[in-house]
Amino acid sequence: HGDALEIDWAEVLAPEKCSYVFGNPPFVGAKMQTREQREQVRGIANLGKSGGTLDYVCAWFIKAGDYATGATRIGFVATNSITQGEQVAQLWPLLFDRCGLEIAFAHRTFAWGSEARGKAHVHVVIIGLDRHDNERAEKRLFSYVNVKGEAEESGHKVLSPYLFDASRLADPHLVVRRNANKLNVLPEMRFGTQPIDGGNYIFDDKEKADFLALEPTSENLFRPFIGSREHIQGLSRWILFLGDCEPNKLRQMPLVRKRIAKVREFRSQSKRPVTQELANFPTQFAFTTIPVGDFLVTPEVSSERREYVPIGWLANPTIPSNLVRATENATLPDFAILTSTMHMDWLRHIGGRLKSDYRYSIGLVYNTFPLPKGDLTKLTPFAKAILDARAEHPDATLADLYDPDLMPANLRRAHNANDKAVDRLYRRSGFDSDRERVEHLFALYEKMVKPLLAKGPKRRRR
Repeated sequence: HGDALEIDWAEVLAPEKCSYVFGNPPFVGAKMQTREQREQVRGIANLGKSGGTLDYVCAWFIKAGDYATGATRIGFVATNSITQGEQVAQLWPLLFDRCGLEIAFAHRTFAWGSEARGKAHVHVVIIGLDRHDNERAEKRLFSYVNVKGEAEESGHKVLSPYLFDASRLADPHLVVRRNANKLNVLPEMRFGTQPIDGGNYIFDDKEKADFLALEPTSENLFRPFIGSREHIQGLSRWILFLGDCEPNKLRQMPLVRKRIAKVREFRSQSKRPVTQELANFPTQFAFTTIPVGDFLVTPEVSSERREYVPIGWLANPTIPSNLVRATENATLPDFAILTSTMHMDWLRHIGGRLKSDYRYSIGLVYNTFPLPKGDLTKLTPFAKAILDARAEHPDATLADLYDPDLMPANLRRAHNANDKAVDRLYRRSGFDSDRERVEHLFALYEKMVKPLLAKGPKRRRR
Protein backbone atom coordinates (compact mmCIF):
# COMPACT_ATOMS: atom_id res chain seq x y z
CA HIS A 1 0.00 0.00 0.00
CA GLY A 2 1.52 3.28 -1.11
CA ASP A 3 1.98 5.65 -4.01
CA ALA A 4 2.78 3.53 -7.07
CA LEU A 5 4.60 6.44 -8.72
CA GLU A 6 6.93 6.86 -5.74
CA ILE A 7 7.70 3.21 -5.05
CA ASP A 8 10.52 1.37 -6.84
CA TRP A 9 8.60 -1.49 -8.44
CA ALA A 10 11.74 -3.60 -8.70
CA GLU A 11 11.89 -3.70 -4.89
CA VAL A 12 8.36 -5.11 -4.79
CA LEU A 13 8.92 -7.67 -7.54
CA ALA A 14 12.03 -8.28 -9.63
CA PRO A 15 11.25 -7.30 -13.26
CA GLU A 16 12.41 -10.67 -14.64
CA LYS A 17 9.81 -12.39 -12.44
CA CYS A 18 6.93 -10.19 -13.62
CA SER A 19 4.67 -11.57 -16.36
CA TYR A 20 2.01 -8.82 -16.43
CA VAL A 21 1.57 -5.21 -15.37
CA PHE A 22 -2.05 -4.23 -15.76
CA GLY A 23 -4.79 -2.20 -14.15
CA ASN A 24 -6.84 0.97 -14.12
CA PRO A 25 -4.63 3.92 -13.08
CA PRO A 26 -6.19 7.23 -11.94
CA PHE A 27 -7.55 9.56 -14.62
CA VAL A 28 -6.52 13.17 -13.92
CA GLY A 29 -6.14 15.67 -16.77
CA ALA A 30 -3.04 17.85 -16.99
CA LYS A 31 -4.88 20.98 -15.86
CA MET A 32 -6.63 19.21 -12.99
CA GLN A 33 -3.53 17.74 -11.36
CA THR A 34 -2.24 18.91 -8.02
CA ARG A 35 1.23 20.41 -7.93
CA GLU A 36 2.57 17.16 -6.49
CA GLN A 37 0.93 15.06 -9.21
CA ARG A 38 2.29 17.35 -11.93
CA GLU A 39 5.79 17.04 -10.50
CA GLN A 40 5.46 13.26 -10.41
CA VAL A 41 4.48 13.10 -14.09
CA ARG A 42 7.21 15.52 -15.15
CA GLY A 43 9.84 13.64 -13.18
CA ILE A 44 8.92 10.30 -14.73
CA ALA A 45 8.43 11.62 -18.29
CA ASN A 46 11.50 13.89 -18.21
CA LEU A 47 10.28 15.98 -21.14
CA GLY A 48 12.53 18.92 -20.36
CA LYS A 49 11.79 22.43 -19.15
CA SER A 50 8.20 22.64 -20.38
CA GLY A 51 7.25 19.42 -18.63
CA GLY A 52 4.61 18.65 -21.24
CA THR A 53 0.86 18.41 -20.75
CA LEU A 54 0.50 14.70 -20.02
CA ASP A 55 -2.48 13.25 -18.19
CA TYR A 56 -1.74 11.54 -14.89
CA VAL A 57 -2.38 8.09 -16.35
CA CYS A 58 0.61 8.53 -18.68
CA ALA A 59 3.01 8.18 -15.75
CA TRP A 60 1.92 4.55 -15.25
CA PHE A 61 2.58 3.72 -18.91
CA ILE A 62 6.07 5.22 -18.78
CA LYS A 63 6.95 3.69 -15.43
CA ALA A 64 5.69 0.28 -16.57
CA GLY A 65 7.72 0.62 -19.78
CA ASP A 66 10.88 1.46 -17.85
CA TYR A 67 10.26 -1.50 -15.51
CA ALA A 68 9.26 -4.24 -17.95
CA THR A 69 11.68 -6.86 -19.25
CA GLY A 70 11.44 -8.88 -22.47
CA ALA A 71 8.62 -11.21 -21.40
CA THR A 72 6.53 -8.71 -19.48
CA ARG A 73 3.18 -7.68 -21.00
CA ILE A 74 1.54 -4.37 -20.10
CA GLY A 75 -2.14 -3.47 -20.27
CA PHE A 76 -3.96 -0.39 -18.94
CA VAL A 77 -7.36 1.22 -19.14
CA ALA A 78 -6.76 4.90 -19.92
CA THR A 79 -8.55 8.06 -20.98
CA ASN A 80 -8.73 8.28 -24.76
CA SER A 81 -6.86 11.60 -24.58
CA ILE A 82 -3.55 9.70 -24.74
CA THR A 83 -4.38 8.59 -28.29
CA GLN A 84 -5.35 12.02 -29.68
CA GLY A 85 -4.30 15.64 -29.48
CA GLU A 86 -0.92 17.01 -28.43
CA GLN A 87 -0.31 14.28 -25.83
CA VAL A 88 0.39 11.69 -28.53
CA ALA A 89 3.60 13.44 -29.61
CA GLN A 90 4.72 13.72 -25.98
CA LEU A 91 3.92 10.23 -24.68
CA TRP A 92 4.38 7.74 -27.50
CA PRO A 93 7.95 8.52 -28.59
CA LEU A 94 8.92 7.79 -24.97
CA LEU A 95 7.14 4.43 -25.03
CA PHE A 96 8.45 3.47 -28.46
CA ASP A 97 12.00 4.80 -28.32
CA ARG A 98 12.97 5.05 -24.65
CA CYS A 99 11.07 2.02 -23.39
CA GLY A 100 11.26 -0.11 -26.55
CA LEU A 101 7.55 -0.99 -26.57
CA GLU A 102 5.06 -1.83 -29.31
CA ILE A 103 1.26 -1.85 -29.23
CA ALA A 104 0.11 -5.49 -28.93
CA PHE A 105 -3.64 -4.90 -28.80
CA ALA A 106 -6.00 -2.01 -28.30
CA HIS A 107 -9.64 -1.17 -27.75
CA ARG A 108 -10.47 2.09 -29.47
CA THR A 109 -12.65 4.66 -27.72
CA PHE A 110 -15.71 3.33 -25.88
CA ALA A 111 -17.90 4.59 -23.03
CA TRP A 112 -17.08 3.06 -19.67
CA GLY A 113 -18.70 3.34 -16.24
CA SER A 114 -16.58 2.55 -13.21
CA GLU A 115 -17.87 0.46 -10.30
CA ALA A 116 -16.09 2.82 -7.92
CA ARG A 117 -17.95 5.28 -5.74
CA GLY A 118 -19.27 8.16 -7.82
CA LYS A 119 -19.50 5.96 -10.95
CA ALA A 120 -17.29 7.97 -13.26
CA HIS A 121 -18.53 7.65 -16.84
CA VAL A 122 -15.72 8.45 -19.25
CA HIS A 123 -14.54 7.69 -22.77
CA VAL A 124 -11.64 5.29 -22.50
CA VAL A 125 -9.26 3.10 -24.44
CA ILE A 126 -7.54 -0.13 -23.40
CA ILE A 127 -3.99 -0.55 -24.63
CA GLY A 128 -1.73 -3.58 -24.39
CA LEU A 129 2.02 -3.27 -24.90
CA ASP A 130 4.83 -5.74 -25.51
CA ARG A 131 8.56 -5.23 -25.55
CA HIS A 132 9.81 -4.70 -29.11
CA ASP A 133 11.97 -7.83 -28.94
CA ASN A 134 8.99 -9.94 -27.89
CA GLU A 135 6.12 -8.49 -29.94
CA ARG A 136 3.40 -10.60 -31.54
CA ALA A 137 3.22 -10.95 -35.31
CA GLU A 138 -0.46 -9.89 -35.38
CA LYS A 139 -1.86 -7.00 -33.41
CA ARG A 140 -5.51 -7.12 -32.34
CA LEU A 141 -7.67 -4.00 -32.69
CA PHE A 142 -11.18 -3.66 -31.27
CA SER A 143 -13.23 -0.87 -32.86
CA TYR A 144 -16.60 0.53 -31.73
CA VAL A 145 -19.00 1.95 -34.29
CA ASN A 146 -21.12 2.93 -31.29
CA VAL A 147 -19.11 3.91 -28.19
CA LYS A 148 -21.76 2.18 -26.07
CA GLY A 149 -22.02 -0.88 -28.31
CA GLU A 150 -20.04 -4.02 -29.01
CA ALA A 151 -16.57 -4.10 -30.53
CA GLU A 152 -15.55 -5.37 -33.94
CA GLU A 153 -12.16 -7.10 -33.95
CA SER A 154 -9.56 -6.86 -36.72
CA GLY A 155 -5.96 -8.06 -37.07
CA HIS A 156 -3.00 -5.91 -38.16
CA LYS A 157 0.76 -6.11 -38.57
CA VAL A 158 1.34 -2.87 -36.68
CA LEU A 159 -0.80 -0.28 -34.89
CA SER A 160 -0.33 3.48 -34.74
CA PRO A 161 -0.57 5.32 -31.39
CA TYR A 162 -3.78 6.82 -32.83
CA LEU A 163 -5.11 3.23 -32.81
CA PHE A 164 -5.45 2.51 -36.48
CA ASP A 165 -3.57 0.32 -38.96
CA ALA A 166 -0.05 1.68 -39.56
CA SER A 167 1.18 -0.92 -42.05
CA ARG A 168 1.07 1.59 -44.95
CA LEU A 169 3.47 3.93 -43.17
CA ALA A 170 7.23 3.90 -43.59
CA ASP A 171 7.39 4.86 -39.92
CA PRO A 172 4.50 3.29 -37.97
CA HIS A 173 5.58 5.33 -34.93
CA LEU A 174 4.89 8.62 -36.73
CA VAL A 175 2.99 11.22 -34.68
CA VAL A 176 1.42 14.54 -35.66
CA ARG A 177 3.14 17.48 -34.02
CA ARG A 178 1.76 20.97 -33.61
CA ASN A 179 3.06 23.13 -36.44
CA ALA A 180 3.00 26.92 -36.48
CA ASN A 181 3.40 26.89 -40.27
CA LYS A 182 0.87 25.46 -42.71
CA LEU A 183 1.85 22.24 -44.46
CA ASN A 184 -0.99 22.74 -46.96
CA VAL A 185 -2.21 25.57 -49.21
CA LEU A 186 -5.31 26.52 -47.22
CA PRO A 187 -5.62 30.23 -46.38
CA GLU A 188 -4.23 31.35 -43.03
CA MET A 189 -6.42 30.64 -40.00
CA ARG A 190 -6.06 32.97 -37.00
CA PHE A 191 -7.15 33.09 -33.40
CA GLY A 192 -9.97 35.48 -32.68
CA THR A 193 -9.71 38.62 -30.56
CA GLN A 194 -8.82 38.19 -26.89
CA PRO A 195 -9.53 41.37 -24.92
CA ILE A 196 -8.32 40.37 -21.38
CA ASP A 197 -10.52 43.10 -20.00
CA GLY A 198 -12.23 41.52 -16.96
CA GLY A 199 -15.47 41.67 -18.96
CA ASN A 200 -15.55 45.46 -18.94
CA TYR A 201 -15.68 45.87 -22.71
CA ILE A 202 -18.21 43.07 -23.32
CA PHE A 203 -22.02 43.57 -23.29
CA ASP A 204 -25.18 41.59 -23.93
CA ASP A 205 -28.12 43.27 -25.66
CA LYS A 206 -29.66 44.70 -22.48
CA GLU A 207 -26.36 45.91 -21.07
CA LYS A 208 -25.60 47.63 -24.36
CA ALA A 209 -29.04 49.30 -24.47
CA ASP A 210 -28.69 50.50 -20.86
CA PHE A 211 -25.20 51.86 -21.57
CA LEU A 212 -26.30 53.71 -24.70
CA ALA A 213 -29.27 55.22 -22.87
CA LEU A 214 -26.77 56.96 -20.61
CA GLU A 215 -24.01 57.57 -23.18
CA PRO A 216 -25.50 57.58 -26.71
CA THR A 217 -22.36 59.08 -28.29
CA SER A 218 -20.58 55.75 -27.79
CA GLU A 219 -22.88 53.85 -30.17
CA ASN A 220 -20.39 53.73 -33.06
CA LEU A 221 -17.81 52.08 -30.77
CA PHE A 222 -19.89 48.92 -30.35
CA ARG A 223 -19.14 45.97 -32.62
CA PRO A 224 -20.76 42.50 -32.69
CA PHE A 225 -18.50 40.09 -30.75
CA ILE A 226 -19.03 36.47 -31.71
CA GLY A 227 -17.57 33.37 -30.05
CA SER A 228 -18.42 29.68 -30.34
CA ARG A 229 -21.58 29.95 -28.25
CA GLU A 230 -22.93 32.99 -30.07
CA HIS A 231 -22.11 31.56 -33.49
CA ILE A 232 -23.69 28.15 -32.86
CA GLN A 233 -26.68 29.20 -30.77
CA GLY A 234 -27.51 32.41 -32.63
CA LEU A 235 -26.91 34.69 -29.66
CA SER A 236 -25.67 38.27 -29.76
CA ARG A 237 -22.90 39.92 -27.81
CA TRP A 238 -21.10 43.22 -28.20
CA ILE A 239 -17.67 44.65 -27.52
CA LEU A 240 -16.39 48.21 -27.18
CA PHE A 241 -13.74 48.64 -29.86
CA LEU A 242 -11.67 51.69 -28.90
CA GLY A 243 -8.56 51.13 -30.96
CA ASP A 244 -9.43 53.69 -33.65
CA CYS A 245 -11.03 56.29 -31.41
CA GLU A 246 -9.10 59.51 -30.83
CA PRO A 247 -8.33 60.46 -27.17
CA ASN A 248 -10.19 63.77 -27.42
CA LYS A 249 -13.38 61.91 -28.35
CA LEU A 250 -12.94 59.35 -25.57
CA ARG A 251 -12.53 62.20 -23.10
CA GLN A 252 -16.10 63.27 -23.87
CA MET A 253 -17.47 59.82 -22.86
CA PRO A 254 -17.25 59.49 -19.06
CA LEU A 255 -18.80 55.99 -18.91
CA VAL A 256 -16.38 54.71 -21.52
CA ARG A 257 -13.51 56.27 -19.57
CA LYS A 258 -14.68 54.41 -16.43
CA ARG A 259 -14.53 51.15 -18.36
CA ILE A 260 -11.01 51.99 -19.56
CA ALA A 261 -9.91 52.67 -15.97
CA LYS A 262 -11.37 49.34 -14.82
CA VAL A 263 -9.51 47.48 -17.57
CA ARG A 264 -6.25 49.15 -16.56
CA GLU A 265 -6.85 48.16 -12.93
CA PHE A 266 -7.82 44.58 -13.83
CA ARG A 267 -4.67 44.05 -15.91
CA SER A 268 -2.34 45.69 -13.40
CA GLN A 269 -3.53 43.29 -10.69
CA SER A 270 -2.73 40.21 -12.76
CA LYS A 271 0.06 37.87 -11.67
CA ARG A 272 1.24 37.53 -15.27
CA PRO A 273 3.93 40.06 -16.25
CA VAL A 274 2.68 40.21 -19.85
CA THR A 275 -0.82 41.15 -18.65
CA GLN A 276 0.62 43.74 -16.26
CA GLU A 277 2.43 45.29 -19.21
CA LEU A 278 -0.89 45.45 -21.11
CA ALA A 279 -2.22 47.71 -18.35
CA ASN A 280 -0.23 50.49 -20.05
CA PHE A 281 -2.43 50.06 -23.15
CA PRO A 282 -5.95 49.79 -21.70
CA THR A 283 -7.76 50.79 -24.90
CA GLN A 284 -6.08 47.94 -26.80
CA PHE A 285 -6.98 44.26 -26.78
CA ALA A 286 -4.42 41.65 -25.75
CA PHE A 287 -4.72 39.95 -29.14
CA THR A 288 -6.62 41.55 -32.00
CA THR A 289 -8.13 39.99 -35.11
CA ILE A 290 -10.32 42.40 -37.09
CA PRO A 291 -11.20 40.86 -40.48
CA VAL A 292 -11.66 43.38 -43.26
CA GLY A 293 -14.34 41.52 -45.22
CA ASP A 294 -16.17 38.21 -45.05
CA PHE A 295 -14.42 35.46 -43.12
CA LEU A 296 -14.89 31.81 -42.29
CA VAL A 297 -15.46 31.11 -38.60
CA THR A 298 -14.64 27.78 -36.94
CA PRO A 299 -15.75 27.21 -33.33
CA GLU A 300 -12.90 26.24 -31.02
CA VAL A 301 -15.13 23.76 -29.17
CA SER A 302 -18.08 21.83 -30.57
CA SER A 303 -20.25 19.05 -29.14
CA GLU A 304 -19.16 15.49 -29.84
CA ARG A 305 -22.80 14.72 -30.75
CA ARG A 306 -22.51 16.71 -33.96
CA GLU A 307 -21.40 14.93 -37.09
CA TYR A 308 -19.95 18.21 -38.39
CA VAL A 309 -18.44 21.23 -36.67
CA PRO A 310 -20.82 24.11 -37.59
CA ILE A 311 -18.41 26.19 -39.67
CA GLY A 312 -19.93 29.32 -41.19
CA TRP A 313 -19.39 32.79 -42.57
CA LEU A 314 -19.38 36.13 -40.77
CA ALA A 315 -18.64 39.62 -42.06
CA ASN A 316 -17.19 42.95 -41.00
CA PRO A 317 -17.95 44.75 -38.65
CA THR A 318 -18.24 41.55 -36.60
CA ILE A 319 -15.22 40.83 -34.40
CA PRO A 320 -14.47 37.13 -33.78
CA SER A 321 -13.64 36.27 -30.17
CA ASN A 322 -10.78 34.04 -29.07
CA LEU A 323 -13.28 31.17 -28.79
CA VAL A 324 -13.46 30.88 -32.58
CA ARG A 325 -10.90 30.69 -35.37
CA ALA A 326 -11.11 33.17 -38.24
CA THR A 327 -10.07 32.53 -41.84
CA GLU A 328 -10.03 35.43 -44.27
CA ASN A 329 -9.87 34.91 -48.04
CA ALA A 330 -11.51 31.48 -47.70
CA THR A 331 -13.27 30.12 -50.78
CA LEU A 332 -16.30 27.90 -51.21
CA PRO A 333 -14.06 24.87 -51.94
CA ASP A 334 -12.19 25.59 -48.69
CA PHE A 335 -15.53 25.56 -46.89
CA ALA A 336 -16.49 22.28 -48.58
CA ILE A 337 -13.26 20.60 -47.49
CA LEU A 338 -13.40 21.86 -43.90
CA THR A 339 -17.03 20.90 -43.39
CA SER A 340 -16.56 17.41 -44.83
CA THR A 341 -16.49 14.08 -43.00
CA MET A 342 -12.91 13.70 -44.23
CA HIS A 343 -11.80 16.76 -42.28
CA MET A 344 -14.00 15.78 -39.32
CA ASP A 345 -12.27 12.39 -39.13
CA TRP A 346 -8.89 14.14 -39.02
CA LEU A 347 -10.21 16.34 -36.20
CA ARG A 348 -11.65 13.38 -34.28
CA HIS A 349 -8.44 11.37 -34.42
CA ILE A 350 -5.72 14.01 -34.36
CA GLY A 351 -7.32 16.93 -32.52
CA GLY A 352 -7.65 17.17 -28.77
CA ARG A 353 -10.81 17.21 -26.71
CA LEU A 354 -12.32 19.44 -24.04
CA LYS A 355 -13.96 16.79 -21.87
CA SER A 356 -15.38 14.76 -24.77
CA ASP A 357 -16.17 17.69 -27.10
CA TYR A 358 -14.10 18.44 -30.19
CA ARG A 359 -11.41 21.07 -29.69
CA TYR A 360 -10.19 22.66 -32.90
CA SER A 361 -6.49 23.49 -33.02
CA ILE A 362 -4.85 25.57 -35.74
CA GLY A 363 -1.37 24.08 -35.24
CA LEU A 364 -2.44 20.48 -34.71
CA VAL A 365 -5.48 20.08 -37.00
CA TYR A 366 -5.69 22.86 -39.60
CA ASN A 367 -2.04 23.40 -40.46
CA THR A 368 -1.34 19.66 -40.73
CA PHE A 369 -4.42 18.60 -42.69
CA PRO A 370 -3.47 16.83 -45.96
CA LEU A 371 -5.33 18.09 -49.02
CA PRO A 372 -6.16 15.95 -52.08
CA LYS A 373 -4.39 16.46 -55.40
CA GLY A 374 -7.65 16.82 -57.32
CA ASP A 375 -9.30 20.01 -58.56
CA LEU A 376 -10.89 21.58 -55.47
CA THR A 377 -13.05 23.94 -57.56
CA LYS A 378 -15.24 20.90 -58.30
CA LEU A 379 -16.50 21.25 -54.73
CA THR A 380 -18.01 24.73 -55.27
CA PRO A 381 -21.58 23.55 -56.09
CA PHE A 382 -21.57 21.22 -53.08
CA ALA A 383 -20.55 24.07 -50.76
CA LYS A 384 -23.31 26.25 -52.23
CA ALA A 385 -25.83 23.46 -51.70
CA ILE A 386 -24.97 23.26 -47.98
CA LEU A 387 -25.28 27.02 -47.54
CA ASP A 388 -28.54 27.11 -49.53
CA ALA A 389 -29.97 24.30 -47.40
CA ARG A 390 -29.15 26.25 -44.25
CA ALA A 391 -30.76 29.37 -45.70
CA GLU A 392 -34.05 27.51 -46.17
CA HIS A 393 -34.36 27.42 -42.37
CA PRO A 394 -33.85 31.10 -41.43
CA ASP A 395 -35.26 30.76 -37.91
CA ALA A 396 -33.10 27.76 -36.99
CA THR A 397 -29.74 28.20 -35.27
CA LEU A 398 -26.69 26.17 -36.20
CA ALA A 399 -27.28 24.27 -32.95
CA ASP A 400 -30.71 23.31 -34.32
CA LEU A 401 -29.47 22.48 -37.80
CA TYR A 402 -26.59 20.29 -36.63
CA ASP A 403 -28.35 18.42 -33.87
CA PRO A 404 -28.16 14.83 -35.24
CA ASP A 405 -31.79 14.23 -34.22
CA LEU A 406 -33.10 17.47 -35.74
CA MET A 407 -30.94 17.98 -38.85
CA PRO A 408 -33.23 18.85 -41.80
CA ALA A 409 -33.35 16.33 -44.63
CA ASN A 410 -32.21 18.83 -47.27
CA LEU A 411 -29.14 19.78 -45.21
CA ARG A 412 -28.24 16.15 -44.56
CA ARG A 413 -28.53 15.35 -48.27
CA ALA A 414 -26.29 18.33 -49.10
CA HIS A 415 -23.66 17.17 -46.62
CA ASN A 416 -23.83 13.58 -47.85
CA ALA A 417 -23.26 14.74 -51.43
CA ASN A 418 -20.36 16.93 -50.33
CA ASP A 419 -18.81 14.06 -48.34
CA LYS A 420 -18.89 11.76 -51.36
CA ALA A 421 -17.40 14.45 -53.60
CA VAL A 422 -14.56 15.15 -51.15
CA ASP A 423 -13.88 11.43 -50.64
CA ARG A 424 -13.60 10.92 -54.41
CA LEU A 425 -10.95 13.64 -54.64
CA TYR A 426 -8.81 11.61 -52.24
CA ARG A 427 -9.66 8.17 -53.66
CA ARG A 428 -11.99 7.23 -56.52
CA SER A 429 -13.44 4.26 -54.67
CA GLY A 430 -14.27 6.35 -51.61
CA PHE A 431 -14.08 5.06 -48.03
CA ASP A 432 -16.18 2.71 -45.92
CA SER A 433 -15.27 4.02 -42.46
CA ASP A 434 -13.72 6.86 -40.51
CA ARG A 435 -10.72 4.65 -39.77
CA GLU A 436 -10.12 4.10 -43.50
CA ARG A 437 -10.19 7.85 -44.06
CA VAL A 438 -7.73 8.70 -41.31
CA GLU A 439 -5.38 5.89 -42.35
CA HIS A 440 -5.37 7.34 -45.88
CA LEU A 441 -4.85 10.87 -44.57
CA PHE A 442 -2.03 9.74 -42.32
CA ALA A 443 -0.18 8.22 -45.27
CA LEU A 444 -0.51 11.58 -47.06
CA TYR A 445 0.66 13.37 -43.93
CA GLU A 446 3.78 11.22 -43.79
CA LYS A 447 4.66 12.31 -47.34
CA MET A 448 4.07 15.96 -46.37
CA VAL A 449 6.45 15.86 -43.41
CA LYS A 450 9.07 13.56 -44.94
CA PRO A 451 11.33 16.50 -45.96
CA LEU A 452 11.01 17.93 -42.43
CA LEU A 453 11.75 14.60 -40.75
CA ALA A 454 14.82 14.10 -42.93
CA LYS A 455 16.37 17.19 -41.29
CA GLY A 456 15.67 15.93 -37.78
CA PRO A 457 17.43 13.36 -35.57
CA LYS A 458 17.48 9.71 -36.61
CA ARG A 459 14.76 7.59 -35.02
CA ARG A 460 14.59 3.86 -34.49
CA ARG A 461 12.66 2.23 -37.32
CA ARG A 462 11.26 -1.21 -37.73
